[in-house]
Amino acid sequence: MKILVTGFDPFGGEKVNPALEAVKLLPKEIHGAEVYWAEIPTVFYQSAEVLEAEIVRYHPDAVLCIGQAGGRASLTPERVAINQDDARIPDNQGNQPIDTPIRLDGEVAYFSTLPIKAMVQAIKEEGLPATVSNTAGTFVCNHLMYQALYLADKKFPHMRAGFMHIPYMTEQVINKSNTASMNLTDIVRGIEAAIGAIVDYKDKDIKLVGGTTH
Repeated sequence: MKILVTGFDPFGGEKVNPALEAVKLLPKEIHGAEVYWAEIPTVFYQSAEVLEAEIVRYHPDAVLCIGQAGGRASLTPERVAINQDDARIPDNQGNQPIDTPIRLDGEVAYFSTLPIKAMVQAIKEEGLPATVSNTAGTFVCNHLMYQALYLADKKFPHMRAGFMHIPYMTEQVINKSNTASMNLTDIVRGIEAAIGAIVDYKDKDIKLVGGTTH
């Protein structure tokens, strides 16, 4: 089994992106699966082009995209990606699409095909905070998750795909008072646990409470 894990380059004025720093440190094998990582530009559409090239290169059975969610306190596997770009800030090439469909021939939304509840449980078993997220936002993270699932739907039907947000690294919040963070070692442990769950739960997820009231 092959797993492709992606991490974005820094954006929004940050000097580092914990997603990229973490995926670089992942072991090459997790629960018997081969693990490959790739750097993705924080750029609408170009991010999907790079992702597709990496999929063609590695032929993974599953893709897990990782992104920074500054302010979140836990690792959060995403449930759904919507077919909409609505950028609050420009991407790394100055693009700022507003109320724009990602794919005209795509579904209104795509649900993750990864075992998000099992991923949350595995991360918690490592002693780290984790919850299911029901919104990936409307920036490049949602864009890439949608594109990954679109590619799985249209071109790579054997492939499962999904996305997980992670907190800031501790170094990023020195001048951000009252902002949640996590050290890089723990972020890597959490991602590794999530990948282990992806390997172990190939056919179906587990049923655990993970909903929200609003």
